[in-house]
Amino acid sequence: MQKLLTSLGPVCSIIGAQWGDEGKGKVTDILAEHFDIIARACGGANAGHTIVVNGQKHVFHLLPSGCLHAGKPVMLGAGMVIHLPTLLEEIATLSAAGIDIIPQLLISHQAHILFDFHKEIDAVLEERRSKIKGKGIGTTKRGIGPAYMDKAARIGIRMEKLGSNMRKELEERAADLKEMYGITVDVEQEMENVQAAQKILAGSIGDVAAALYTARSTGKTVLVEGAQGTLLDIDHGTYPYVTSSSTTSCGALQGLGLPPQALTSCVGIAKAYCTRVGEGDFPTEVMGEQGDRLRARGGEYGATTGRPRRCGWLHLPDLINVARLNGITHWNITKLDVLDEEKVIPVGIGDKNGHVTYQELPGWQTSTADICSFAELPAAAQEFIQCIEKNTEVPVAFIGTGQSREAMIARS
Repeated sequence: MQKLLTSLGPVCSIIGAQWGDEGKGKVTDILAEHFDIIARACGGANAGHTIVVNGQKHVFHLLPSGCLHAGKPVMLGAGMVIHLPTLLEEIATLSAAGIDIIPQLLISHQAHILFDFHKEIDAVLEERRSKIKGKGIGTTKRGIGPAYMDKAARIGIRMEKLGSNMRKELEERAADLKEMYGITVDVEQEMENVQAAQKILAGSIGDVAAALYTARSTGKTVLVEGAQGTLLDIDHGTYPYVTSSSTTSCGALQGLGLPPQALTSCVGIAKAYCTRVGEGDFPTEVMGEQGDRLRARGGEYGATTGRPRRCGWLHLPDLINVARLNGITHWNITKLDVLDEEKVIPVGIGDKNGHVTYQELPGWQTSTADICSFAELPAAAQEFIQCIEKNTEVPVAFIGTGQSREAMIARS
């Protein structure tokens, strides 16, 4: 393990390589023990990270999964849009588990506040898209898109204003939204949310970019936790069925104010199969009994929305492209054990005349659950991992074999 950690270097990013839900939380949680600072750069509460420790499940939407390690500085970057009640709820959950995150928490003063009215706008826009195009994007309706719309339009409210009186600004915004979208903003409730957050977070807001620069200059190491997946990136994803932020390693650096040369490694997270929530292309999707079997074995229901995920096989051309976009140096292949019962495992290797071409790999039909050594994997499971390495030219450093923190193979 030590050799592997050394290869990651002082600044490592954890990036989803599919459409999110890849299982980034567990390897982040494992690696967080060995890094000084845990940071999240972009996105909002549409992302859900599930960690199981000592049999207890923890789901985080805004705080990075590494915050389970008490005493580690946790930073939320300028690229984020933060729903204050959700953040306070997560802080309270950690407190109940015996972790006081406030003394270690630093939130960028440049991050934007996501208000409840952004969620209402989200629902209205999705309905309008459905009427115009016959279907919506499949948004989580968590207000992420509208919050980034306000940011781009330069009418958003940033965390640096948390200690000021926002009432007049919110009242003016409410009048505009009534006219534009026909929604009624509960200004009193928004103010209550702001004031509750101000009491708890007032001392936790500051300059994340400057803090990271100082920390790095004194030899501190940084683990950057990405949200969602590269195929949902606003620029490089399967547009228009994408999120509203940058989900690549470059986007993470931008969101935290880290220079490009700071990044020393990038761990790409991909399931041993593939899933997607909502609308959009999914070339290797499988329907019927096969899809239902993968969904049931993988527990494929959204941590944030509870929606059943669409399921399918691994698509290597996507992983190759994602590796190039992010500069991925190591893979973490998750949920290998979900494939334990498959006789044959199709892997998408190309596209011809609009159809996916597959290579069929032999299944192993024996349990890999909780195996912690690559040598102990069945030969066919090893062959599956080696196929990924050969095609992407990136080593598989981590292999997930179950839900618990301990169910992970680490290869140096």
